[in-house]
Amino acid sequence: MTSDQPAGGWSAAQIGWHVAAVTNRFAGLIAGDVPGPAPLPEGFTERSWPEVLAAVPEKLRAPAYATPPPVVTRAAAISTLEASGMRMARAFDRLTPARGGGLGITHAITGQISVYQIGDWATAHVIRHNQQAKRALGE
Repeated sequence: MTSDQPAGGWSAAQIGWHVAAVTNRFAGLIAGDVPGPAPLPEGFTERSWPEVLAAVPEKLRAPAYATPPPVVTRAAAISTLEASGMRMARAFDRLTPARGGGLGITHAITGQISVYQIGDWATAHVIRHNQQAKRALGE
């Protein structure tokens, strides 16, 4: 079954595909499979996640790697979501305190955050798009 894109936005299947793509990227950053995390500066202190989240704009443009194709089937979305969830679970299983608290990234959206906070961002991303998918489905 193909999901039709609602006017002005992604279909629920496209949202699922996007969430899976971003979750895979976050899992790679957490596990070290994707380059990016580097040692945090001496004296780095994590900001609270609500403080980080407050700086995230309401509307964002997805990066090219996470922009869904024009047609995504429900089955493809479910399959990619399941696989990305498993990849994230494996990344969390391998996460050490030294990596989680000692390494981080600086991103235009979040500023400087620890690898632990990438996990927070992944969770916030899923929540954000769950709400979007519910709107696309008319719930």
